[in-house]
Amino acid sequence: MHLRIFTEPQQGATYDDQLALAKVAERLGFDAYFRSDHYLHMGGVDPDPGPTDTWITLAGLARETSTIRLGTLVSAGTFRLPGPLAITVAQVDRMSGGRVELGLGAGWYEAEHTAYGIPFPAQGVRFARLEEQLEIVTGLWETPPGETFSFEGSHYRLADSPALPKPVQSPRPPIIVGGVGARRTPRIAATYADEYNVPFRQVHEVDAAFARVRQACESTGRSLVYSAAQVVCCGRDEAEVARRAAAIGREPAELRENGLAGTPDELVDKIGRLAEIGASRIYLQVLDMSDHDHVELIAAEVMSKLG
Repeated sequence: MHLRIFTEPQQGATYDDQLALAKVAERLGFDAYFRSDHYLHMGGVDPDPGPTDTWITLAGLARETSTIRLGTLVSAGTFRLPGPLAITVAQVDRMSGGRVELGLGAGWYEAEHTAYGIPFPAQGVRFARLEEQLEIVTGLWETPPGETFSFEGSHYRLADSPALPKPVQSPRPPIIVGGVGARRTPRIAATYADEYNVPFRQVHEVDAAFARVRQACESTGRSLVYSAAQVVCCGRDEAEVARRAAAIGREPAELRENGLAGTPDELVDKIGRLAEIGASRIYLQVLDMSDHDHVELIAAEVMSKLG
């Protein structure tokens, strides 16, 4: 089981805050440092200091870390054209020495699009564009050196692209598709993804979503990594659990039901249940990015007990 740190910097974090946590996660042996891709905070939080661009941030982290994997859960397809996105991610992969992963989704948070003037088409259009985006990004990366890539779709057209630069990872960086949609998401994941992620669901819901994607994979003949994202709140005792829950505006009982919360033994038990249904990676959503002791505790008392 691999544990990955997953952050929400749009809730109030500078680049330096993210760098500090990424370095702690790397030192402690976490598998990866991931971040969301949003331009607007959510909920009743202070919007300062404002958003940090995801791929600019990951480019910086690529040069200031050396072993930890880096990626998005997930970038919104509405934010970037697929051709330039392929260039950006390939370049960051080279800057990291081959440690980048791309989570890509259709985009869902309309308010951030309104706030920053980003077009936000209807859901059906967003999903149709996402499929073309995934085909283009993977096609550009996998085009053999010296050959060109062309694409003719309903939403995008590429003609004789040199398909450069190439990423370090071959044939390409891993692609992550997430969500719990019953029809389109399984098909998209089974066609394009290397990993399928279920965010913020109870174990039985994760199990059902995994089953839908496994069924879709039967028709494509592909085998995926299965993962789950869970908000984390760990404490040595109940007082510490309550303190950390209060710091992120949540209740311990609710977090125990809907996330990974409680003592280290409780977290190990729930992670074990996720492993039993096929999860091999857990993204720990760390909402208080300044609480490095929290991450230290998880490494010492949770990660050390997992196979």
